[in-house]
Amino acid sequence: MRAMVLREHGDVDAIQYEEDYPTPTPGANDVLVRVKACTLNAHDLFTLKGMPGIKIPFPVIMGIDVAGVVETVGSDVADFAPGDRIVIDPNDVENGKLVGETIDGGLAEFVNVPAHTLIKIPDELSFIDAAALPCAYGTAYRMMATQGKIQKGERVLILGASGGVGTCCVQLAKQAGAVVIAAASSEEKLQKLKELGADECINYTEVEFHKAIYDLYGKPRFRGGGGIDVVVNYTGGDTWAPSLRCLGIGGRVLTCGATAGYDPKEDLRYIWAFELNILGSNGWSRQDLHALIDMTKRGALKPIVEKTYSLEDTHQAFADLRDRKAFGKLAIVP
Repeated sequence: MRAMVLREHGDVDAIQYEEDYPTPTPGANDVLVRVKACTLNAHDLFTLKGMPGIKIPFPVIMGIDVAGVVETVGSDVADFAPGDRIVIDPNDVENGKLVGETIDGGLAEFVNVPAHTLIKIPDELSFIDAAALPCAYGTAYRMMATQGKIQKGERVLILGASGGVGTCCVQLAKQAGAVVIAAASSEEKLQKLKELGADECINYTEVEFHKAIYDLYGKPRFRGGGGIDVVVNYTGGDTWAPSLRCLGIGGRVLTCGATAGYDPKEDLRYIWAFELNILGSNGWSRQDLHALIDMTKRGALKPIVEKTYSLEDTHQAFADLRDRKAFGKLAIVP
């Protein structure tokens, strides 16, 4: 089969296109899936470059988010049959594996996974939309709805709003009836975020975002008033302390990652003085994915996939992801 294979950590050129990579044979409890779409995530870049404490079993095929059609099933598989339309839940909790990292993923014509990781998808859901849901949208849903419990009328600042997680956060906050403030790095991205539903937009390359919040809603005061209710911050780094300064009494920070640094400067004064809440969110649950599938089927949520690439153009897709050229997600269609 055709596959994009990683045999050692490196940059984009470390990914090798191979035309005759062995097609996997499903075991008794496995399913062989013909890949129809695979969307990229920042996590794929971490796998490419290597992460402390995570041992990658080379060679490996990356690609966490995968949707496709069941090709063949193992002898003990009863719940799926050839032709079923499915999306893969890449977080194989039962075996402690992650598709596209510790077992082969979707950057190939076929992928072999345990049957319990599959979720059937309705005909109304395209393969590309389905492939956008698990990692980025699952993470966003758990952070915003399951953990964060965004409420109607709350003022919610979303940092890094133009990425896969961010575009979903914007939609979920808007669905909840919140006032959405989106922060991104260019006017082009901000215009798209307005079209997606953002009420206010901040270009953080031109203005310090916490000062922009003061201009919009006033500086938070110890006795109440000013500031906002929620900051969605999965970047960390230099954005962490300014995020705390945006929040009014009882405000909360929602975090699911630290793409700009996991050991940021802290300012505990804001946490105790304003009685702030720091809420972590890790990944997603199967229930979260079912909720997203239902929302997408009903038209309440639209996965934002800016561009599709052929398997042979995977290098360009990774370069665009690395260079932050994407708005929403990027999809590979083998």
